[in-house]
Parts: sequence; structure tokens; C-alpha cells
Amino acid sequence: MKAAELRSKTIIELKNALSDLRKESFNLRVQKASGQMEGLSRKRIILKDIARIKTVITEKISKNTERE
Repeated sequence: MKAAELRSKTIIELKNALSDLRKESFNLRVQKASGQMEGLSRKRIILKDIARIKTVITEKISKNTERE
């Protein structure tokens, strides 16, 4: 996911995407613990996407605070 794509979404959409990514991250962690997971590349991508979403949410909240 690109940051530009994320900035065009609302905070509610971002929080929903964040929730979905956290669920997927949990599922991958369970797969790893049970020995079913082969590669860690998807896990890294998910963690970076989570960080991007959190950053964009923080930016949007701070912009709204500055306007008031």
C-alpha cells in the first residue's frame, strides 16, 4: 500500500484497514507457531503497512487539531 493511497481515505476507512491487517498479522503469527508458514516476506509487508496507516492517521488527526 502506498502512502498516497492511504491519504485519500478517511480515518474510519484507515482504522478498518488497520484492523484487517492486525488480524492477518495474528493469523500469520499463529501459522508460524504451528510450523505452517514458509516465508516471512508477507509478515514484513503487513508490519510496514500497519506503520504507514498509523502514520497517516496521526497526520490526519494533527491536521484536524491545527485547524481548531
